[in-house]
Amino acid sequence: MAGADPPSACDGAYLLFHGETLLSNGVRATLYTVALAYCFIGLSAITARFFKSMEQIMKHSREVVSVDPHTNMPVVKQEKVWNYTIADIALLAFGTSFPQISLATIDAIRNLGQLTAGGLGPGTLVGSAAFDMFPIHAVCVVMPRAGSKKKISDLGVWLVELFWSFWAYIWLYFILEVWTPGVITLWEALLTVLQYGLLLLHVYAQDKRWPYVSIPFVRSYRPEDWVPEENASVDYDNCDEISDTLPISVDKDILDIYGSYHNAEYCKVPEKDMEGSSTMNDAVKNTQEDTSWLFIWWRQFLSAFNLESPESRKMDSIYLRITRIFFNLLIVPWKLLFAFVPPYHIAHGWIAFICSLVLISGIAYGVTKLTDQISCVTGISSYVIAFTALAAGTSWPDLVASKIAAERQVTADSAIANITCSNSVNIYVGIGIPWLIDTVYNFFVYQEPLYIDNAAGLSFSLLIFFATSFGCIMVLVLRRIVLGAELGGPRLWAWATSVYFMALWVVFVVFSSLRVSGII
Repeated sequence: MAGADPPSACDGAYLLFHGETLLSNGVRATLYTVALAYCFIGLSAITARFFKSMEQIMKHSREVVSVDPHTNMPVVKQEKVWNYTIADIALLAFGTSFPQISLATIDAIRNLGQLTAGGLGPGTLVGSAAFDMFPIHAVCVVMPRAGSKKKISDLGVWLVELFWSFWAYIWLYFILEVWTPGVITLWEALLTVLQYGLLLLHVYAQDKRWPYVSIPFVRSYRPEDWVPEENASVDYDNCDEISDTLPISVDKDILDIYGSYHNAEYCKVPEKDMEGSSTMNDAVKNTQEDTSWLFIWWRQFLSAFNLESPESRKMDSIYLRITRIFFNLLIVPWKLLFAFVPPYHIAHGWIAFICSLVLISGIAYGVTKLTDQISCVTGISSYVIAFTALAAGTSWPDLVASKIAAERQVTADSAIANITCSNSVNIYVGIGIPWLIDTVYNFFVYQEPLYIDNAAGLSFSLLIFFATSFGCIMVLVLRRIVLGAELGGPRLWAWATSVYFMALWVVFVVFSSLRVSGII
């Protein structure tokens, strides 16, 4: 028929509904793009739940009994199970990078039996590194209130994390272009994964200031808890809006758990008041005992159909309220699905942690299928889509986590550590494990290595990333020297820095896309 799109490999099967293959490629590309955006919304929602489970894990402490040398009496104190710095890498950075890791691993499993690696995984992870380095820094630098500043308290730990972050991409370039050009061997994949353990060990050694392997920098003030501090000024009178439905000890975000996560606050009694009132202590303790986690779980399902939060009801603009109601109606399917995740109060948050990982993996699989179809019907290289849409969408949890840390913590450690550590995790785990899966299969089945399609384009993107990242880090160092802090400061300079970081990201995306597409 005149004007119809020529037959293509995309016409064989449908993805969203029967008959979609009869539509034009332009209409199909639009539908797939909308579905992809909807998946990213769900990914952000479940990551918010994932983040709360990590916070619960980090709150876990154990009793440590010691003997007072003066009185010879036993002294019992609570000690955190997780180390502050290790948590930034093993929980925060790994958790927020899990969408990219899942996508790359699923892509690798789908390509088992082929000698060539898939393009979605490596392209997404390198693109995600650029998104982490530039747009997330651009957001974090303007998060502190006007005039306030937030600096890194432990420069030694940050420098170690920064070293391993840059070394990860140097290592990737080395094995792609120098050691075994264009192919990945089993040993290269194994060494890539093992370096994640070396990163954890080196960072822990720096945090504990082990001799010979740590930088002798003095640590300035650092919050006692890893979990970003909540608003401690909330009092009992401000809890009226939720006290009619939930006991005071239940988190407010259960009512609006999948909507605007960054506005969620704990509605709890201030610690200074708790310590001064034994009556209130007993009341809260009894309330907590009476609150069953089954009740909390049930409230999750009820809240899935809640279209307005207390905050939206207070909005003066009716248009904003309608917009928010429409958005909440749009994400009801996601909220209902994620309500099956058990409350993170159970087992110190580990069950919610694992269930969230399973759902994130499922959404990541859907993302890979949609991306395949978009690439097929538009003819755009999968690497280009990975550098842009996939990288930005799957890195959204990194942005949310760093933004929360930049807003709520008194230092810049976790906000910036999440960026640098996520980049390390992307290579050592996000690329290392998928390549290890494929190389092991190829080694035992075909006695062949893993061939990297368009390795030259990927290596070129790494070189662009090195150059632009150097410009980003130098500005952070300059801000530390001139302003005394990496984040915040005068609004004019903060926004100027933010615009500069965004410009670096545009440079990376444009040049990488042109090179991978064969234009330059």
